[in-house]
Order: sequence, then C-alpha cells, then structure tokens
Amino acid sequence: MQTIAVALAGRPGARLAARSAITVSRSTLLRLLRALPAPEVKAGPRVLGVDDFALRRGHVYATILIDMDTHRPIDVLAGRTAETFAAWLPAHPGVQVICRDRGGAYAEGARTGAPQAIQVADRYHLWAHRGCLTEPTPPQPVAANSVVPLPDRMLDVDGQLRPLVARKQQRHAAIQQLRAQGLSLTAISRQLGVCFRTVQRYADANLDDLLAPAIHRSSVLDDYADYIHQRRAEGLTDAAVLHAELQTRGWRGSLRTVQRYLRPLRPATTTPRPVPAPKPRRVTSWIMTKPEHLDTEHSAVLTGVLVRCPALRAVRRHVAEFAAMMRELGGERLDCWMHAVEADDLPALHTLVTGLRRDHAAVTAGLTLPYSSGAVEGQVNRIKALKHTMYGRANLDLLRQRILIPH
Repeated sequence: MQTIAVALAGRPGARLAARSAITVSRSTLLRLLRALPAPEVKAGPRVLGVDDFALRRGHVYATILIDMDTHRPIDVLAGRTAETFAAWLPAHPGVQVICRDRGGAYAEGARTGAPQAIQVADRYHLWAHRGCLTEPTPPQPVAANSVVPLPDRMLDVDGQLRPLVARKQQRHAAIQQLRAQGLSLTAISRQLGVCFRTVQRYADANLDDLLAPAIHRSSVLDDYADYIHQRRAEGLTDAAVLHAELQTRGWRGSLRTVQRYLRPLRPATTTPRPVPAPKPRRVTSWIMTKPEHLDTEHSAVLTGVLVRCPALRAVRRHVAEFAAMMRELGGERLDCWMHAVEADDLPALHTLVTGLRRDHAAVTAGLTLPYSSGAVEGQVNRIKALKHTMYGRANLDLLRQRILIPH
C-alpha cells in the first residue's frame, strides 16, 4: 500500500488497490504517504540545480533542488525567494556549482548563501519577426477618397470585429495609456486585474504582433482548402451548397465554420490564392536548425522569409554563431558576439545582450562548463505530471513526499 501511495497517492491509488483486491481508502493511503521518511540532506551536492514550479500558477510557487550528478531531487522549498534559497545553502555546505535560470532571485540567493560557488546560467529562447513571414501579394487598387476597411480576417462571419481581436486591442490600449501616465507594470496589473506577465508582454509588444496569432491561425478546413478554392473558381459562392459538398468528402463540421472560412475569400475572387504564412514558431525552429538539416521545401520557404526581412537575416547569423559557442563551449567568444549584435539594428537582441551583461559571469560559465539545467527542467515536467494525477489539489507536504521518495 505504501508503494501504491507513493506512485499514485489518494483516489487513483485506491482505485488501483481495489483492482488488486486490497480494500483501502484514499485517506489511509495519504496517511501512509505522509508517514514515510523523506530522504535527509546533510550536505549539499557538488553541482546543484535549482528552479521554481507553480503550486497555483500566478499565486503560489515552490523551489525544487536537484543533484545534477545523479539527476535526483534532493529537497523542495516553500516559495521561490532569494532569502529562502540563501538560507538553505549554508545549512548544506559543499555546493561548488549552481545551475539556475536567469531570474534574479536565485542569482541573489546563490551570491548570498554560497558566494564561493560558480553560477551557470540557463539557455535562451529567441523570437521571430511575424511581420516578415507572409508572402507578398500584389497591391490592390483603391478608389480615391475611399475608406480602407478593416482586413476581413479581423471580422467574424457576421462582419463584426472578432471578440479576441477586440479584446486584445482594448487591453493593449489600456495598458499603453496607463504606462504613459507613469504607472509601474505592477500597478497596472493590480488596476486592470491582469497578471503581471500579461501586462509585461502587452507593454513591450507592438499591437500588430499581438494580433498576429489571432488573425493568422490555422483552420480545421485547411485540409479541404484546395477543393474549396477549386469550387470558388468554378463560380460557387453559396456556403450552404459548399458545406453539403464537403460533407460528402468527410467534413463533419458546422455550416458556420464554412461561412467563417469563406469570409476572407469573398472580396478576393479575382486575385490569386494567397500563400499561407509559416507560423512564427516554425520559422524560429528553422532558424535554430543547422541549414544542412533542413529539407528542400523548408529551406526554400525560409530563404524567402530571409530575403524579405534583413533583420531576420542578421538574427539567423547571430543565432548560428551563438549555437556554435554552445556546441563548442566557446564562452570566451561571448564578448565579441555581443559587440556584433549591438552593431546591428535588432532591438530584441539588444535587450538580450543587456540581460547577458547583467549576468555576464554566469552566462560565460554556461557557455564554457559542461553543465546545464536540462535535468532540472525534466524534474519540473515530472512535478507537473504528479500534480495532474493529484488533480492539482495537493498540499506542499504531500507533493514533497511524492517528489522526493523514489518509486
């Protein structure tokens, strides 16, 4: 029963026990789990990994500590503050290397609690320019003194502004207005009732970039796109008739979905079908991939994107150089790389470089030493799975037992 409790905790454990002809309640399994002695840590590991995880996202967090030599969790701390981490380190001496993310709390805690330890920063993510992804289309003539309407992709099937688009526009306008008044991001978050990270994203982003995922999303009808365009070229404009035809070809969706899909195509019956833009995440993955590992089709699409966007050409060059530093553990080249980035007009990467300079020693160590936070991220994913099996309702003491006790 203890083994079942460690593996599955309460209700799931009770159901499995019943299948094994063991009559036990969920409460008994939880009492058995809480009664098990958790592994004690008297000395810190040589290489320590640290990261946070959410008990209740946006409200309550905890800290996971990993022995990077064994990849096993050794302790779980309530909270994710610098003080909590700094208090743990002197009580567990012997830590020589600390693998952490680039958040300030763990960096400050490491400097306070283990000033002799080498800090190794985590890897980074890069962002692709959405505006350069769409294939260019020939400009359409506009009558003199005419008002250019909103793009149809921003409207719903009834011709109204889509709720998601309207909500993003209103939120962006409100955040920008409050920021112009001098309010801090934290104050804006409290006033609007929006989480801090959302306020931060809206404050730093262009409205077009925020709207791009909403107006360029894929459709469940994309698999039938060739047939739809063929029938429209033949003169079919009735959505109900097209919906009936699609049903004979396997479509099981609603008429309203077909109407929504056809709306952007109505004013474009005499123009060529637009080439769908690759998703920013896909372009990011192509940029992050070695050119020789890309297939011909993806390489051609990426080449077109880079031709239209000089900024992304520079980004790809810098990404390739940074990737070479990571593969070859060439941290001594970091300063030259940062100077080259600053020489280009790339505000997003300039922000990255500014952050790298603030954490220069840890970043250099991350690009020089053979340590990374991969094992820590793996344990955080495991914790998420444990939380899901407990329906997200476990107290920290119970979750801590399941994290630390091997099974």
